[in-house]
Amino acid sequence: MDWFIAILNFIGQQILNVPAYLIGIITAIGLAALGRTVGQVIGGGLKAALGFLILGAGAGVVVNSLAPLGELILGVTGAQGVIPTNEVITAIAAEQYGAVSAYVLVLGFLVMLVLARFTPLRYIFLTGHHMVFMSIMLTVVLSVGLGAGMDWLVVILGALLLGVIMVVMPAFAHPWMKKVTGDDSVAMGHFGSAGYIASGAVGEAFKRSRSAEEIKFPQGLRFLRDSMVATSLSMVLIYLVFAVWGLIALPRDTALAFFGSADEGAYIMAAFGQALQFGVGVAVILYGVRTVLGELVPAFQGIAEKVVPGAKPALDVPVVFPYAPNAVLIGFISSFVGGLVMLVILAVWLGPAFGLALILPGMVPHFFTGGGAGVFGNATGGRLGAAVGAFVNGLLITILPALLLLVFGQLGFANSTFGDADFGWFGTILGGGFAAGGPVAGTIIAVLLGAALVIGASVFQKKVVDTNWVPGAARDAALAAGEADKQA
Repeated sequence: MDWFIAILNFIGQQILNVPAYLIGIITAIGLAALGRTVGQVIGGGLKAALGFLILGAGAGVVVNSLAPLGELILGVTGAQGVIPTNEVITAIAAEQYGAVSAYVLVLGFLVMLVLARFTPLRYIFLTGHHMVFMSIMLTVVLSVGLGAGMDWLVVILGALLLGVIMVVMPAFAHPWMKKVTGDDSVAMGHFGSAGYIASGAVGEAFKRSRSAEEIKFPQGLRFLRDSMVATSLSMVLIYLVFAVWGLIALPRDTALAFFGSADEGAYIMAAFGQALQFGVGVAVILYGVRTVLGELVPAFQGIAEKVVPGAKPALDVPVVFPYAPNAVLIGFISSFVGGLVMLVILAVWLGPAFGLALILPGMVPHFFTGGGAGVFGNATGGRLGAAVGAFVNGLLITILPALLLLVFGQLGFANSTFGDADFGWFGTILGGGFAAGGPVAGTIIAVLLGAALVIGASVFQKKVVDTNWVPGAARDAALAAGEADKQA
């Protein structure tokens, strides 16, 4: 059996743990199912994998450029708390739970394929790193909740829950996803979907708000129409504000140490350079997304037709960024503001009253999930929908990690937490069930939750998604009526 265990570990850790490989394999399978030549299969799969690696490289640039800013904000404000980081808690948990999570990951992917094949939920979740994060979270919650010697039940229950969450969340988000993309070709495969749905729903309140992409800049500001320039300039302003604040509020040597600078001039220019690197990273991300979609969507027809009829690829959140670049920027800023507001609420009320930790706004989750929320809010409510919807997302990704951290604390796994919305609500319900009722009650709650999600999502798919309900229809009608009045 050792060889079989080694193979499963290899598949889970070395293949399914790498999103680019998973995307390349899926693309190659789709092309093969379409009857393409060997060269086309290899070339298409390789290009899709390279596109995802390009996307990852851009994300790495963004993360590296935001890290000093997060430390600078923490230093100048004096705030103490936790910055939610999926990678950090995954690394900590993997030391103890990595082997079991590999089984959960592999079997969970198979459960997802079965559910996609035999239920109305025809979605294939392809965001590999989020599969890994969710498998780790489920493994930790179930392992501690069930107790020692129950790894077999952890694997079975974890795989079922992982497969469930990977098909139900794309279904719940799909009406808004179709509104963003204008077609039915791709789905949302990111565990921040609760925030995106909330943003799209909030956006529907703004019936006469025009799209963020229609913002009319003065003649002298026409250059801001270029999304890369606008994004970079906004980050320059944010970076420089906090850099100057650091020089004022902190001892000189402490401030200069944030960028390893020898003097004030080098310190300011280092902040300026990091802001520009952020713009570079966003540009690389957008190029990677276009490369992936150029290969994956056509190839996915093979899987849809041959393996899982009618299936749609559920992709990472940057896939929506090209549809509304201005809304991404608005969403990022608004989500960050929402995080600050909820941080104050935690500090003055929820923390003292309920023992919730202070969750500091992390620039990376607010950029990716806030940007996605901005796009969803813009699709249904224009620029106001983007701003207010992303603000709500910022509230969610601050309060939900605080609740999840509380659950992890009860389970003996504190000091870090996951950052995106779906980890928060899903993990809190599961962990709360085990913490309150013990192994038996927790297992029953987990099974009932999984069943309820599949049934609820299937009904939603048939009654809402398949009937082509259009979110934001009232706004579209109001804008059309306004245009008609102008022409009259």
